[in-house]
Amino acid sequence: MNEENIDGTNGCSKVRTGTQNEAALLALMEKTGYNMVQENGQRKFGGPPPGWEGPPPPRGCEVFVGKIPRDMYEDELVPVFERAGKIYEFRLMMEFSGENRGYAFVMYTTKEEAQLAIRILNNYEIRPGKFIGVCVSLDNCRLFIGAIPKEKKKEEILDEMKKVTEGVVDVIVYPSATDKTKNRGFAFVEYESHRAAAMARRKLIPGTFQLWGHTIQVDWADPEKEVDEETMQRVKVLYVRNLMISTTEETIKAEFNKFKPGAVERVKKLRDYAFVHFFNREDAVAAMSVMNGKCIDGASIEVTLAKPVNKENTWRPHLNGQISPNSENLIVFANKEESHPKTLGKPPTLPARLNGQHSPSPPEIERCTYPFFPGTKLTPISMYSLKSNHFNSAVMHLDYYCNKNNWAPPEYYLYSTTSQDGKVLLVYKIVIPAIANGSQSYFMPDKLCTTLEDAKELAAQFTLLHLGPY
Repeated sequence: MNEENIDGTNGCSKVRTGTQNEAALLALMEKTGYNMVQENGQRKFGGPPPGWEGPPPPRGCEVFVGKIPRDMYEDELVPVFERAGKIYEFRLMMEFSGENRGYAFVMYTTKEEAQLAIRILNNYEIRPGKFIGVCVSLDNCRLFIGAIPKEKKKEEILDEMKKVTEGVVDVIVYPSATDKTKNRGFAFVEYESHRAAAMARRKLIPGTFQLWGHTIQVDWADPEKEVDEETMQRVKVLYVRNLMISTTEETIKAEFNKFKPGAVERVKKLRDYAFVHFFNREDAVAAMSVMNGKCIDGASIEVTLAKPVNKENTWRPHLNGQISPNSENLIVFANKEESHPKTLGKPPTLPARLNGQHSPSPPEIERCTYPFFPGTKLTPISMYSLKSNHFNSAVMHLDYYCNKNNWAPPEYYLYSTTSQDGKVLLVYKIVIPAIANGSQSYFMPDKLCTTLEDAKELAAQFTLLHLGPY
């Protein structure tokens, strides 16, 4: 232990509360031989560990740990995470007061150790009544760019992004659901490294940067949740995107049955994308190879294996029970291009980004008005006599869902907290009275919102996702 490291430890231990103290951290360092330094709001234990030779562990070896008690420190945390394997580096985020910030990053020496940590420590009761969340941590190299003119092509966007930022590798652009010659008004920009993406974001984020005379919106694209290979080997559902709005489920089923009649179990289409469920995985894989890039009703489709929710990697702090393993929970896909972290002022529609996972981009809303002429005959109707495609809001979808199942309306309970920069953050808890005594007593997303409308919409989306199809 060098003097600098000891000082770094002392700097925080003086203001700690409870049983945590300088002696405990020094004892941990002496026992393990790891160094400990504090810098830039985080305290690093190891990185590298004693006797380490060669480069750091590869991508995929780090896990994120959340919901850590604020008065818990390395002398308690490190022994817990050592159960999964050798720790390369443990980074605990620290407050100026000396408390931790409730989360940490643990890098193991192998991907297998990181995956084991997720399996055995996610939702682990680290103190009585205190459960931590553990999931994979990946460097993000992708930015979301919104408010792009819809007439711009991929090549134009790529050239422009290369002019204004460095390290651009690729641009992902999706065609409009209603006009395949136009883009959807947003794109994803892939950079050569996380640092390059962070520098680009810093340059573009002020909100005054313009492309083609338009002020763009910039944020991180959500990183893809990894699903282990064993789980993917069982997937027998395909995700099909870039369909025409007019294409029916019957047409999709017929097209995918062509290569092997009777192979498709069912099809679920939502706007311009669909899930194609097969009876056998082998047929799904074969169909993916045959159908990717094919034209259906004049649209060139993209086909990938649907990536299922990895239940080991998904936090369920608000659900008294597990997500049903049926295929309706396939919300994440083999390509992370579908991540859409911003709704660009439009109400998000089901399904949108839920629980930190990737689901299809919020589709563009077809809305129009017609002239109301004097004397036009009007007929009173109930909203419940309409079809689900008449609703844009997930809140309305959920109300409709409950009515169709002869349930009482959903009950919304609002909660708030304050962010580190003083913003009021909101989240809704939803109770479905008809099933409140079942395995899932209530539903609450693990994301906080700055507006009431977004919080309610997200909670409704989250609830619909877990309730399954109508």
